[in-house]
Amino acid sequence: RSVHVVAFGNERDAFSEADQQSSLIWTYLGRSALISETESSLLLNSANHVGNPVFIEYQACVFGNVRLVVHDCPLWDIFDSDWYTSQNLIGGADIIVIKYSVNDKSSFQEVKDSYVPMIKRALNHYSIPVIISAVGARKSAEELKVPCTCPLCTSDRGSCVTASEGIQLARELGATYLELHSLSDFYVGKYFGGVLEYFMIQSLNQKSSEKMKKRKKSHKCHGVIPPQLEQPEKMPILKGEASHYNSDLRNLLLCCQCVDVVFYSEDLKEVVEAHKIVLCSVSHVFMLLFNVKSPADIQDSSIIRTAQTLFAVNSEAVFPVSNRDSSCGPPIRVIVKDSFFCFCLSDILHFIYSGAFQWELLEEDIKKKLKDTGEVELVLEKVKCVLKTPGKAASSKNCRSHQTARPLQLCNTSLKLFFNTPVLADVIFQVQGATVPAHKAVLVARCEVMAAMFNGSYMEASSCLVPVYGVSKDTFLSFLEYLYTDSCCPASVLQAMSLLICAEMYQVSRLQHICELYIITQLQSMPSRELASTSLSVVSLLRKAKFHNSDCLSTWLLHFIATNYLIFSQKPEFQDLSADERDFVEMHRWPSNTYLKQLADYRNYIHSQKCHCVVM
Repeated sequence: RSVHVVAFGNERDAFSEADQQSSLIWTYLGRSALISETESSLLLNSANHVGNPVFIEYQACVFGNVRLVVHDCPLWDIFDSDWYTSQNLIGGADIIVIKYSVNDKSSFQEVKDSYVPMIKRALNHYSIPVIISAVGARKSAEELKVPCTCPLCTSDRGSCVTASEGIQLARELGATYLELHSLSDFYVGKYFGGVLEYFMIQSLNQKSSEKMKKRKKSHKCHGVIPPQLEQPEKMPILKGEASHYNSDLRNLLLCCQCVDVVFYSEDLKEVVEAHKIVLCSVSHVFMLLFNVKSPADIQDSSIIRTAQTLFAVNSEAVFPVSNRDSSCGPPIRVIVKDSFFCFCLSDILHFIYSGAFQWELLEEDIKKKLKDTGEVELVLEKVKCVLKTPGKAASSKNCRSHQTARPLQLCNTSLKLFFNTPVLADVIFQVQGATVPAHKAVLVARCEVMAAMFNGSYMEASSCLVPVYGVSKDTFLSFLEYLYTDSCCPASVLQAMSLLICAEMYQVSRLQHICELYIITQLQSMPSRELASTSLSVVSLLRKAKFHNSDCLSTWLLHFIATNYLIFSQKPEFQDLSADERDFVEMHRWPSNTYLKQLADYRNYIHSQKCHCVVM
């Protein structure tokens, strides 16, 4: 479907520079809500390279899938020099726009006396809506800066076109009259654009009505109506599971599993337990403290100074004996030198484990503990120093940005730095003869099966070397990457299915849903030709989905096979469907058997009548 608009006339002031005033059509296409910003930019940039030199042609998409074609003819000479082209433009137009400047009386008079009668004669054969647009605010003779002061010039050329003259011209043509005082968003987008788009809708409705009349007339000639192909059934909708990455790390702090750091006050009283991997993921101060980085690596004196003045690592045997499991070494003991910071340390760690983005909540918690405003400010300033990025000034604004812009961004991107690296690793997996280092704290926090494995009576709880069976190295690495970053990006449908099986084995339901959605998205995006020629077995995917308890995916795959029945019924794998699955596919198949029978009957009737089929 398409709408053709033809615009005649020049709306620019005769006494203004051409570059200082935009054209009406140019402005409308650039600001119309029907046309996207990218599309308007492309069509306006390429307009000068298309079509006849006498006019400019614009093309765009409106109302979703309707092609808009605009021919802008600023010079009326087209009627004198190329009458055939002008006639064709009027004959092919769905809407005509006539433009003029209210400050160019002589041009208006020429249009009224010479060219409008020609348009009027051409319109006797067509019923086309016409819009007359008077553009500009009327100016006085001084503003127009007319160089000649003779009576003829000041009375004619220097005067403006009145509204009554424009209305009279509109009556002669049966047109809609619009006055646009400026080419602003209101006048062009709402006022002119609203009227133009109304006529566009009217034109489309008229064309649809004429098309339906022709179709009905054609059907009456044949004496039988062709069968209507019904729409395929709606596919089941899979709902994704919300991320619980933040709560997983927070629960790790509360349950105190896999602890490898213990903070003490200066009088050697235990304050709180923590995990090196989480602390190092958010702070270069802790990286210095736990020898992940050296002062030469950071080269920021303020971070080095904060680490030295705020904390001290103590390995002397003056601490109370701990009953914790120390299969992979005893926890590091850290003394907090600042008493106020130590008093609020549990709240500070809760803030860090929550993603280090709830700055306002941290302020409230510290104010409840420390009544003195000066003490609160000192503690908050030390928190900023701990979380400071090397080379950047620490500020509360930077801390708040994590809450307003990208929550959870700090932890899940920073933990990725420690993914598949031996730094701080306390467990090593053996997969297909290769070794993969990992961190128990992250695994326990993110996976319940891993938590039971490392904290129960299993062999893995007392071992730092864990074998993995039944999973490829690439799949297991993708699984670990999800645990560290809360995201994954499979390379193919088969890899996504392998990852789904691994997620089911370790009972990570959200990763299962992500893999299901990836498989569905990839299959839906395949065109019919690719689906028919692909070596990927959808029936095999269905088997695996059922075996590994992916009920949502298996149901969706059955619907997918039924919806693409004509493709899958020709594949050898179709015979591998069970009896129940075959019954389901036959019941929900598209197109249905009923439609195919009706279509066959219609074809037979058409051939028996020896007439042309309007459908086939």
